[in-house]
Amino acid sequence: MKEIDWDKLGFDAYRTRTVIVSHFKDGKWSPIEKTETFSFTFDPFAQVFHYAISCFEGLKAFTQKDGRKVMFRPDENAARLQRTARYLGLPVPTKEMFIEMCKECVLNNLEFLPPYGHQASMYIRPLLVGMHPQMQLVPYPEAIFAVMCAPVGSYYGEHLRSFAGVIPGNYDRAAPKGSGSYKIGANYASTFEPYKIAHEQGYTELLYLNSQTREYIDEFGSSNFFAIEGNKYITPLSDSVLPSITNKSLQQVAKDFGMEVEKRKIPVGELSEFEEAAACGTAVVITPMSHIDIKPVLEEPEVSASYRFFDDGEVGPACQKLYKQITGIQFGELPDAHGWCYEI
Repeated sequence: MKEIDWDKLGFDAYRTRTVIVSHFKDGKWSPIEKTETFSFTFDPFAQVFHYAISCFEGLKAFTQKDGRKVMFRPDENAARLQRTARYLGLPVPTKEMFIEMCKECVLNNLEFLPPYGHQASMYIRPLLVGMHPQMQLVPYPEAIFAVMCAPVGSYYGEHLRSFAGVIPGNYDRAAPKGSGSYKIGANYASTFEPYKIAHEQGYTELLYLNSQTREYIDEFGSSNFFAIEGNKYITPLSDSVLPSITNKSLQQVAKDFGMEVEKRKIPVGELSEFEEAAACGTAVVITPMSHIDIKPVLEEPEVSASYRFFDDGEVGPACQKLYKQITGIQFGELPDAHGWCYEI
């Protein structure tokens, strides 16, 4: 294995050594297998190819200050995968199976787990897909559950700096009463083209509004939204938003700091009242926004409104404080008062 520069890791599909796999067929899961081939055999008629019967999770493992190896809140990821699997009509792995397979993935790829002191971690990606060859629009209980991992640094290449965001007036993320609150691959597929356009224009993030009335903030294309107003941590209440484990953790940390947490509908015009606004999720932890523009048509130059929070790169005090607390818990630098770290 070539030597890894832990300080220069991005967020790439870094080839590690082992994938952990189980197959569901004839009403039961197979014994857990370990494979180093990094390849699966699929029938061309498999549901995943034709009907996007696929869901996934994302969580991280860390080397803590005292040398312990931990995963951050894997029970929450297990519960979220179960909810999504039921929505797709897929077989549902138990929480115990989910956590055990994630643990085995880390243990069998320990040489890729970044050491303490580099602000790097191991990203764990559980994947559940429908395997049965069929053309009927009916669920069929045959699936593969695989867990893979990769060493990662910052999602955007730098730790905790602010970026520009844009609200695209001619794109929606999720339909009312649709699949937006589930972590399925199809929800992300529709963001690839608008992200490409936004990135070419200098924006890092897309912020979507509710599709029905386009009056309220829903979430970013990659992660949840939160804002700071005085001593308040404010995040959207919406049936179309993915229940982010990072957001849930940040809300608890905000309460621990004595902040008031509001989970409610957020009118888009309220952006003018916020002192800080940010994206939050497993990959990014927190990505503060320097400003957020509204473009009626993403492809066109017109900006109908712009909300400035900081100069590009600058980060507000609340985001700094929240970020240091969460990462401090993850890296074992601060007490884990809520028992979020699962020791491997």
